Amino acid sequence: MSLNIHNISPSKVVRGQGAWKQSIQSISRLCKRPLIIGRSISTKKIRNKFEKDLISENIQAISFELDHDCCEQDIQNTYKYAKKYNCDGIIAAGGGKVLDAGKLIAELLDINCITVPLSASTCAGWTALSNIYTPDGKFIKDIILKKCPNLLIFDHNIVRAAPPRTLASGMADAVAKWYESSLTSITSEDGFVQQAVQMARVLRDQLFLNGFKAFKNPHGNSWETVAEGCALTAGIIGGLGGARCRTAAAHPIHNGLTQLEYKNKPLHGELVGFGLLVQLYLQEKNSNSQLPKQAKSQLIAFLLQLNLPISIDSLNLKDSTPNELNKACKFACKDNSDIHQLPFSINEKDLIEAIQSYQSLPTRSNISLK
Repeated sequence: MSLNIHNISPSKVVRGQGAWKQSIQSISRLCKRPLIIGRSISTKKIRNKFEKDLISENIQAISFELDHDCCEQDIQNTYKYAKKYNCDGIIAAGGGKVLDAGKLIAELLDINCITVPLSASTCAGWTALSNIYTPDGKFIKDIILKKCPNLLIFDHNIVRAAPPRTLASGMADAVAKWYESSLTSITSEDGFVQQAVQMARVLRDQLFLNGFKAFKNPHGNSWETVAEGCALTAGIIGGLGGARCRTAAAHPIHNGLTQLEYKNKPLHGELVGFGLLVQLYLQEKNSNSQLPKQAKSQLIAFLLQLNLPISIDSLNLKDSTPNELNKACKFACKDNSDIHQLPFSINEKDLIEAIQSYQSLPTRSNISLK
């Protein structure tokens, strides 16, 4: 067996009601002058409260607002600001791109990193990975980090207040762990990979069973399982299984679709969910089995329940002509793209055909999930 190095989890995870307050002493042991970073206007009140809470405990916290999330410009500006004020820790509070920015900046500065997801939209608060985008949100590359965050704080009170759309998006991103890892790990005999794939299967089943209930009622019993599955368990799967349990086609398709212009920009998981449908079309075309077709029908029903995109029209593209879509396909099929981890060959022509198969779909499904 070749040598494998795994960054499986944050050094410490605090989760549950009031997790933020309970974590302040842990923060004080990690840093005395942390920089709190975030971006969204809608979450500024939360970040202001974090700063006041820390200052009241004699932790000299200061704040910095990103302009564009995780792009080179923001990373450089935040790096310089943190150096100027001698910050000894980064507290990243926000969605996936803010969390990714915080992890990378902390690594560049060689200081401790604390992630505080303000929604369950991705597992970025957990992982040793940062995705880099242009200022207008076009995916550029991912960077593998040396370690996971030192502390992850998942406060149920805070995350419950996030818009339901973010949870739906998180579910699409989390179920992708199964659909992608079950393909990319077919030939793997690595026990860690096999175990991670089974975790992904269990997570998928839990989301199918509890997802709609959690989406409709954030105060119900299903919410904790679903929210923590999206933000935490999905991260464990990637950490345990490594690259073989991350991406097949859905995430590269997401990366390609970010290159296009939108009337209203979709969330990460919304594009990943659509990418999963495209991936299943490709599997169906390259398989003699009926399983991909059945899986596609089941997934469509699930996505519809959560008001997630299942067609090109529902992505809100400014221009959905074949020439425009070909830009996304060209990017997704680059030589170094993870899409080539599929167990069959794929090119731009195959991909655009698969995407165009979802030009129009019924607005509702007759399939019910039980």
